[in-house]
Amino acid sequence: MTLKYAHESEYFFFAQLLVRHVQKYIEKHSDANEAIFDLRDIYDLFRQDFASATTNLEAILNIADEYKVETINGDQKLISHYAIDPKNNSLLLDFNAEALASLKQGKSLIEPEATSHE
Repeated sequence: MTLKYAHESEYFFFAQLLVRHVQKYIEKHSDANEAIFDLRDIYDLFRQDFASATTNLEAILNIADEYKVETINGDQKLISHYAIDPKNNSLLLDFNAEALASLKQGKSLIEPEATSHE
């Protein structure tokens, strides 16, 4: 699926903010295989940019789930699945077990290339 980004640089910036937030969450909750974030926290994370926390969130998540971690079996995506739950005002993230283990072992995140994003 290819999406055209009207505010591409902002989307990549917010995706990076989100992934760094996830990384800190993983550091604090070392036994977590998934995460649930309140969308109000995401709104605050995005410095109260309402459009990014609502309408544009899907596009931002589409970039955030392209962040990878080096594993024994090659580079793998950290986020294996995400879902926005508007009824409960939450963001659900499932992590790839191998990528998560490598991140916990100190491997760095590999950012998606902004010039060739799908």
